Amino acid sequence: MTKKYEAALKLVDREKQYSLAEACELVLKTSFAKFDESVDIAARLGVNPKHADQMLRSSVSLPHGTGKTIRVVVFAKGDAAAAARDEGADYVGAEDLVEKIQKDNWLDFDSAIATPNMMGLVGRLGRILGPRNLMPNPKVGTVTMDVGKAVRELKAGRIEFRTEKTGIVHAPVGKISFGSDKIRENVMALLATLHRLKPATAKGKYWKSVTIAATMGPGIRIDTSEVASLVEDHR
Repeated sequence: MTKKYEAALKLVDREKQYSLAEACELVLKTSFAKFDESVDIAARLGVNPKHADQMLRSSVSLPHGTGKTIRVVVFAKGDAAAAARDEGADYVGAEDLVEKIQKDNWLDFDSAIATPNMMGLVGRLGRILGPRNLMPNPKVGTVTMDVGKAVRELKAGRIEFRTEKTGIVHAPVGKISFGSDKIRENVMALLATLHRLKPATAKGKYWKSVTIAATMGPGIRIDTSEVASLVEDHR
């Protein structure tokens, strides 16, 4: 444990659940790296991902983006391919793109989009893209005929998320340089989406824990009672 991390840790009361506003201010104070650290959230939900109807997988457009440059590839032909290029897709292709990924093990991208008629072809890449969460999926809007819109939204800061086996959703919500207000607004967009997606079959307390942290900093717990209230008001 470094001295800088120890100093940051002393700023956080491990027994306390902070308000969202306090947590977003504190995450700035606990950032000590020389680079612009990412800010990430971990929300443990009262769901059982073993049940298909309680496995959350979707996307949300963060109002201020993630602060990261997102590299997007698109599997498409014809007009859809042209639309993807017009919106700034980093690589557009069909059989040639599949071959590039298969033969060269090329994975220099963050997200993949496909038109529905390309999914038979893209399915050949399931073993490569699936484990890396790069497989296009209609649930998160990456299998669509409107590839131009999908590219535009991803470039602007739409993120994909899913519940892990333990019921936790991990997601980036910005950079330290954003400041507390923009981070808070991004967090609210994600939390409101998770609230909207709450499975009808989920029993008991939905918000088990919500923690925010800078890349190198300690976790800061957010008051789950406040979260439950805020997302209701956010609708």
